[in-house]
Amino acid sequence: MNFIVSASTDIGTTKKTNQDSLSVKVIRTRLGRMVLAVLCDGMGGLSEGEVASAAVIEAFHGWAVEKLPLLCEKPYLQDAAISEQWGEMVTEQNRRIKSYGAKKGVRLGTTVVAMLLTQSRYYILNVGDSRVYELTEGIRQLTADQTFVAREVALGNMTEEEARMDERRNVLLQCVGASDEVYPDMFYGDVRENAVYMLCSDGFRHEITPGEIYDSLKPLELFDEQMMKWHSEKLIERNKQRGERDNISVALVRTF
Repeated sequence: MNFIVSASTDIGTTKKTNQDSLSVKVIRTRLGRMVLAVLCDGMGGLSEGEVASAAVIEAFHGWAVEKLPLLCEKPYLQDAAISEQWGEMVTEQNRRIKSYGAKKGVRLGTTVVAMLLTQSRYYILNVGDSRVYELTEGIRQLTADQTFVAREVALGNMTEEEARMDERRNVLLQCVGASDEVYPDMFYGDVRENAVYMLCSDGFRHEITPGEIYDSLKPLELFDEQMMKWHSEKLIERNKQRGERDNISVALVRTF
């Protein structure tokens, strides 16, 4: 399995700072090439959201350098080991960010969606409403939003259309740094060849449809990093033209 990666972010049309942070890197390991992609959306309504999002990105970088090589000494990665280490890391970041905010007298927090792609399997951690999608013959959301409206849809109290229009659609059930306790969701699956894996902040998806995303980012359209960047930035501009007010970020991993 080989990988091509790209990442794009934009401050948007109204914010004074870009509180999103993202990273996508190809890593050489004893078990073959892997990709670690992490995207964090600092809370726009909170102070210093960019500090929180950058801190979580840095924590995952540290894990890739210090912990991943040790896990790769075994014949294969174990789901339980990834889940345990990532869960502990996010819990520690929640504590540290809350402590930092208390000392400065501010509240800050961030979503986080992280994805590790190996030669055969993917691992995803999610807190908040940033998302991961898989694009093959169609587009499929791999994560579940930790939001008020998503919970109401799951309980049967709200339709998908009502959730899209509801003024509470951005209300998070938890985020790193602003929640008393953090309970990340984990997702696992098989990595597919000739697929595109997309991580995005909510600002990337509010004003465009899944169909528009697929038409621009389907595997046949993305044959090198330059084309990945061009199509990503074209969709970012479309979001802005349609009135998206948030920061807008997207990371892509193309497998072949």
